[in-house]
Amino acid sequence: MTMSHAAVAALHSEWIKARSVRAVHGSLAAVFVVAVAISVLVSATVGQAEMDHPDADPVFQAFYALNFAQIAAMAFGATALSSEFTGGALRVSLTAVPRRDLFYAAKMVVVGVAALIVGEAAGLAGFLLRQLFMGQFAIGLGHPGALRAVLGSGVYLALMALFAAGLTALLRSAVAVMSILVPFILIVSFVVGDVASGAAELLPDRAGQLILHKNPAGSLGPWSGMAVTAVWTAAALLAGWWAIRTRDV
Repeated sequence: MTMSHAAVAALHSEWIKARSVRAVHGSLAAVFVVAVAISVLVSATVGQAEMDHPDADPVFQAFYALNFAQIAAMAFGATALSSEFTGGALRVSLTAVPRRDLFYAAKMVVVGVAALIVGEAAGLAGFLLRQLFMGQFAIGLGHPGALRAVLGSGVYLALMALFAAGLTALLRSAVAVMSILVPFILIVSFVVGDVASGAAELLPDRAGQLILHKNPAGSLGPWSGMAVTAVWTAAALLAGWWAIRTRDV
């Protein structure tokens, strides 16, 4: 079998697993459901009231739900990898795809592409549905920063899913990874932001979410902030790659 055929077969195998493992595709579906449901709920209840503040950012507020959707995205990435470490699944996977590099790359491509597609759909749907409740404060995709934020929302969620996936390959436990990442994203990031706002810009969530602002404040721009998140993700993926290559099945 040639390298190209082996890569296609590995990708097909990982896609089948992602579709067939209930916990994996359930957490992926949750990314869309959470993003849309919370966006509609918040917009319908306090959406217009939030816009009365003179410093309100109509673009960033439209993506408030991503604070919760990113948890679902990380759960998807973690679950997709942790499923390999239960019941001898990794041994079976490596029997089918003996090259560990190829197996790991195929797994991460499927995780990243699936999260990107669902993340883009969630970002766009949440943004458009919000405008139905905003009355005079409604904005369109032509509003400054809006289209960039919609595109960036999917990229951001894909990077967070891959970040969690890489850490799960290293730690071999979705529970351990989520126990670290959820408090880090929901608590530590805000504490650091209150104490040292400059340092907070370099955290993966704060940096990546700059792309959701109409006019990001601070030293990083929207895409340079996303690049910071990409560096965090790359480090996690490299750590996971090392673990898959060197550890016993």
